[in-house]
Amino acid sequence: MEVPYATPPQTPIEPHAARFSSTVKPISEYQPDPNGRRAVVILGMPDDTGVKLNNGRPGAKEGPGAIRRALSRIGVDRPATFEWPTVYDAGDVLPAGDNLDETHRRVSEASAALARAGLLPIGLGGGHDLTFAFVRGVIDGLPEEQRPRVGTYLDPHLDVRETTGSGMPFRRLVEDCGVRSLRLAGFDPIANTAAHLDWFRAHGGELIEVDAAPPPTPFFASLDMDVLDAAHAPGVSALNPCGLTPREAVGWARRAAASSKIRCFDVMELSPPNDDRDRTTRLAAYIVLAVIEQLEGQRL
Repeated sequence: MEVPYATPPQTPIEPHAARFSSTVKPISEYQPDPNGRRAVVILGMPDDTGVKLNNGRPGAKEGPGAIRRALSRIGVDRPATFEWPTVYDAGDVLPAGDNLDETHRRVSEASAALARAGLLPIGLGGGHDLTFAFVRGVIDGLPEEQRPRVGTYLDPHLDVRETTGSGMPFRRLVEDCGVRSLRLAGFDPIANTAAHLDWFRAHGGELIEVDAAPPPTPFFASLDMDVLDAAHAPGVSALNPCGLTPREAVGWARRAAASSKIRCFDVMELSPPNDDRDRTTRLAAYIVLAVIEQLEGQRL
């Protein structure tokens, strides 16, 4: 299978014996499962132009490579209580320099092709603006009854700004892509304006607890690493002095991924240059594995 605008990973998942990494296949080997089980595909989005536009700390463009390096070393190939689904790596969608609209178009073309093929995409960012492009493609690639018109995300920020940048993805999904409602856990009132909260609520937004059940209709899920407390996750675009614990974030991700209604998942705004001894990177990779674990046995 060829994926538009996707190149081989800049930093591949190196296979190691007895590790999860030995089970990951390149997208060129993709074949539909004869039993209808849904395979998982990883897509890297190594760009942080949107972060810079919103005055965040640069470095998220290195997120996909760092997560893949961590995925090379953590997780066993034969877990004790479950089996990994088939996992492919579609590589990276390289950015179009400072042309953010073109970068977004490329990401959407790639994720649409993956969704159209019946794969469940996991996006590795990159700035959070790329969630707009990633989900837009998934919406375009699925038939109408399967399209995720609801979003759930874990983030201290609403990310519904009008201006272009990492703070705008969910507004664009509502205004441009027919998303009807948003569910946000991890909200920090200190970090959001009243105007943005008013817009969010007026357009189907709901603030929820981190342990709330996932939506009952087709949905997308997005986790911004800056929802985590800085004590656990220093390597993010915007440090959070009073964020969630890793256990809370992993629990949220597992609940979302366990739902048969999930259509895509992404992990955004890991910033490796700002990390400390790969602590945040390993946590991001663990979240990815926790999501993949829950996707075992999902059907088309």
